[in-house]
Amino acid sequence: MNFKRLFSYVLAVFVINIYSLNSQATEPEKFIQLLCDEASTVLSKNITKDEKSKALIAIAKKSVDIRGIGFYTLGSHRKTLSDTEKEKYTLLFEKYFLKSFSSRLTDYTDPKINVISSEKKSEKYTIVSSILLAKDERPEVKIDWRVYTKDPNNPLIRDLIIEGLSLARTQKEEFNSIIQSGGGDINALFSSLEQFINK
Repeated sequence: MNFKRLFSYVLAVFVINIYSLNSQATEPEKFIQLLCDEASTVLSKNITKDEKSKALIAIAKKSVDIRGIGFYTLGSHRKTLSDTEKEKYTLLFEKYFLKSFSSRLTDYTDPKINVISSEKKSEKYTIVSSILLAKDERPEVKIDWRVYTKDPNNPLIRDLIIEGLSLARTQKEEFNSIIQSGGGDINALFSSLEQFINK
């Protein structure tokens, strides 16, 4: 299973519909299920890949805590950055995230995700558990959504845990490996992100 590709798909299920819902009407568990149900219809529409990607990017900017995810994946290296380097990283990570995410969106159609339960971890976080139903070409997949709920009217995705594997943690390990391979220089990561963005 391609972990990052699957992440992009299930995240698309969430963000592509958040624009059309009244977030005041539901708790996180119901909110995710409504999003998943509507996304199943949207992702099946007969529109171009480019149209889907552009729409997703616009919505993702409003629905995902890209900055928070970015700094988490930077880990302890964040403490050594200057303000200028932090600003550069923030811009690069957003472009990297949106391109990586949107480029995989159109590989999936007619998704079926059933929400099972939710657990409020704190005033700020709720974990919503769900199942991506099996199809001929893929097995059933367990997906947990880490939703930032400090403002219940504006939930934000902070992470997805797919079959026990955290995407944010996996990305953090990858970024750390790039920096370490570059002798601890943050510019090694900057170069890697720029190469991905520009290819």
